[in-house]
Amino acid sequence: MSRTGFYIFNHKMFPGISFLEFLSILRGGLLFDLSALVYINMFFILLHIIPFDIRYNEKYQGFLKYLFLLTNGIALAINSADYVYYRFVFKRATADVFQTFENETNLVQLFFKFQLDYWPVVIFTLFLFFLMILLYNQVKPLKPEPSRKIVYHLSNILLVPLIAGLTIAAARGGVKHSTRPITISNAARFVTNPRDVAIVLNTPFSLMRTFGKKVLVRYDFFSEDEVVRLYNPHHKPDPSGDFKKENIVIIILESFSREYIGGLNKERWDGTYKGYTPFLDSLLGVSLTFDASIANGKKSIDAMPSIFASLPSLETPYIISHYANNKINGLPQILKKKGYYSAFFHGAPNGSMGFDSFARMAGFDDYFGLDQYPDKRDFDGIWGVWDEPFFQFFGEKLSSFNEPFLASVFSVSSHHPFKVPEQYKDKFEKGTAPIIEVVGYTDYALRKFFDRIAGEPWFMNTIFVITADHTNESIHREFQNNFGSFSVPIIFYRPGSDMTGMKNRIAQQIDIMPTLLHYLNYDGEFIAFGNDLLNDSAGSFAFNSTGTTYNLYMKDHLLEMIDTIPAGLFNYRNDKFLDSNLLDRDSDLCREMEAKLKAIIQTYNSRLIDNNLTVNDED
Repeated sequence: MSRTGFYIFNHKMFPGISFLEFLSILRGGLLFDLSALVYINMFFILLHIIPFDIRYNEKYQGFLKYLFLLTNGIALAINSADYVYYRFVFKRATADVFQTFENETNLVQLFFKFQLDYWPVVIFTLFLFFLMILLYNQVKPLKPEPSRKIVYHLSNILLVPLIAGLTIAAARGGVKHSTRPITISNAARFVTNPRDVAIVLNTPFSLMRTFGKKVLVRYDFFSEDEVVRLYNPHHKPDPSGDFKKENIVIIILESFSREYIGGLNKERWDGTYKGYTPFLDSLLGVSLTFDASIANGKKSIDAMPSIFASLPSLETPYIISHYANNKINGLPQILKKKGYYSAFFHGAPNGSMGFDSFARMAGFDDYFGLDQYPDKRDFDGIWGVWDEPFFQFFGEKLSSFNEPFLASVFSVSSHHPFKVPEQYKDKFEKGTAPIIEVVGYTDYALRKFFDRIAGEPWFMNTIFVITADHTNESIHREFQNNFGSFSVPIIFYRPGSDMTGMKNRIAQQIDIMPTLLHYLNYDGEFIAFGNDLLNDSAGSFAFNSTGTTYNLYMKDHLLEMIDTIPAGLFNYRNDKFLDSNLLDRDSDLCREMEAKLKAIIQTYNSRLIDNNLTVNDED
């Protein structure tokens, strides 16, 4: 009822929702309500399940009643406050609301003013309070009189872990192995338009899930003109030709470090290093890649926004940050204007990692997970469908799509416990790290995928991008630092084109979206934190962070900055182990890189805080 009230008071901000869509929203909202209710009533539940007869004591029950009404009454009031606050921030309130009002000296006056100005909300909230009290009073626990007391007390004790398990499952939002505790970004799974996620959520859940998460600080290192000169994510294309309606296929390989690929390490170990990916090595001969290629994060949930919205994760993964429901211009959403159909594939159970939710936020038309896969016998028992059959399924689906299309597949097999299908035991080299054998298997699955699609009529009109979400265990010392441990493949393959070779520049995951849009001669403006890798006049740099340590890769150097203070400067090309700190020896380069990195941080923080991640004409 509280959710319905939120919608009624703000219905003008959610136009076009059909009755069936609203039912789907209500169904999805139950997931978040259960999670919030479990957290709010954790103490209440605990006191109710203790296996002692004190539970039926009148005074004990009286205490529980007032505990329930107080905690849930506060939660209802918080939820109702967002009926109004949402109109100003266009999202459910998150923990940064406390920062917003921390310097206000007239909060008491404002509080009473809001009660008068928005009296219908107050009346409705009081009605909810009354209804809650009325319904609670209908429940009167009665002490049973069991004929077999031993069985009665034993069953009471056994019920405690069962109820505890159900409580944990409700708080997490599911019981599947691959399900992370749900967060605010998961709400997108239940809506057609990302704008409507606020109806799915409830404010107590939104506050709890963002509490303790770092709120971005608004920095003012530079004036507005100066920061734009140093770094500007607002792209204004000036295409040289007509738009090219070529298909796009983006392949994201789970945990594939650049270290594992022999063709990307030809200069290492005197040319003797072969790696573990013979197919990718062969594909590199007819593809374009880069001598430095960097991931923008260390988690799978960092990769999705980076690749499909050119949106990095600084300090906190974007998907679980306060800003996860900001309006973004995703690559599928942008290309939809040009008539593209889009689909995302991930062989794990639907809902895993929240990928289906972000895919919806980015604008993908369809999502294909384990639920849509026809033969559940190919499930590996832990993470999802084995890569080989799922890549074949991906290829079959691609051939059924109308052109032009944008499609992406995210592999799953190179996950711990790093097993391969039984029929491939001892087929692939095992190496010195457990993941190596699975890397060989996934490389083989890629070979079979390309064998499957090479003769399709759409193949020659398609540009393929192959990258990884993040790295995994490093084998060699030079990959065990803040350069090597972020090094992933970024490969562009266009059959029959001259887009080949190893380009001398730095690439990062957030460069993929602007590169594709510029390659297609897209003529609209968009926000992208990355650069066009095909334009040699565009910036050549990459950045990421681990907590409050920021990294900038530029001019063959890595600048490490803790909070906003430079801590290390290293030449990653000549000093492969990053042993020699040049911070005090190359002051000019250090100042240049410090200014660039601070401009990036200032721009990123302010755009997320202001919900300014799209251009003005984006609807």
